[in-house]
Amino acid sequence: MRLGTIFYNDFELLDAYGPMEMFGALGDKLELVTIAENSGSVRSSAGPKTVADYGFDNAPELDMVLIPGGIGTIPELENNALIQFLKERCPQSQVTMSVCTGSALLAKAGLLDGMPATSNKMFFELARSQGPRVDWQESARWVDAGQYVTSSGVSAGTDMALAVIERVYGLELAESVINYAEYQWHRDASHDPFAALLNQGVMPE
Repeated sequence: MRLGTIFYNDFELLDAYGPMEMFGALGDKLELVTIAENSGSVRSSAGPKTVADYGFDNAPELDMVLIPGGIGTIPELENNALIQFLKERCPQSQVTMSVCTGSALLAKAGLLDGMPATSNKMFFELARSQGPRVDWQESARWVDAGQYVTSSGVSAGTDMALAVIERVYGLELAESVINYAEYQWHRDASHDPFAALLNQGVMPE
């Protein structure tokens, strides 16, 4: 199986690399690739850059898709190339995951219509405004709607990734991953300790 993480400028580092660390611990059971509109260097919101192995034009087939959030989500909502790539590739996946405001991109692409989903709590309205037909869950660490799995902000993506590993590969392997990573897995998707911060974030100008 192959997982592709979609990068864009000003993505949130942990949104991408928290889940990628968990999936990477699966070894040869899963190939990880990085994708952006154009292959090459992509800047994170914190400054450090990552390298996209592929551009949208030559990205391989993907069994899983991971879409991080971050302040870069806002301009990407108007990036037709990205939205079209998601429309084409995500329905072909076994599982598509978003972290934080990444769900706003899925909603803009119309891929979450009629489904339950969640997003970063402090900037929840950003996602909700992109998908009026989405069943937005204001209190959820992550939401598993089958093919589409969305998580709350930043660190929640790591918990979501472990839940997907459990679903696809089994609990025993998921627990071996958390032991390898020395990570305390927040296992209850319905327990959202940050729901009280709903829409209290300040959007960048």
